[in-house]
Amino acid sequence: MEIKTQYFGSIPCSETEIIHFSDGLFGFQELKNYVPLSFQDNSDALISLQSIDDYRVSFILMNPFQLYSEYTPVLSPEDSKLLKASYDEENISYYVICVIHDQMEESTVNFKAPIAVNTDTREAKQVILDNPLYKFRHPIKDFIRREK
Repeated sequence: MEIKTQYFGSIPCSETEIIHFSDGLFGFQELKNYVPLSFQDNSDALISLQSIDDYRVSFILMNPFQLYSEYTPVLSPEDSKLLKASYDEENISYYVICVIHDQMEESTVNFKAPIAVNTDTREAKQVILDNPLYKFRHPIKDFIRREK
């Protein structure tokens, strides 16, 4: 099928590329199907999560482990069951939503409510982590400094 995207124009997309959110994303519960589009070939560092249902809706995602290697998300038992996570969660990939501003210093990432994707089934859920260290708005600049 052909889909219209916010950043890449119209592109071909196969059913196997689609990620399904049975609950949608917070604030976008009616939109269930998305396709992840990398900004760089063979890299999941920065991704556009493009809605299949509404081309105007796209989220910028980052691989949290490339930004902050000490990030340790743990699914709740309910989320683990819903996503059919393996015992060690090896079949789960995590991404964090970014809010990009003109001034990079003002850009933030949401470590508190990452997107968890079952890489086998392509089912996904935005989860809320029960860890007080993670917040909804972490300045990206803080994590870049920590890793240096």
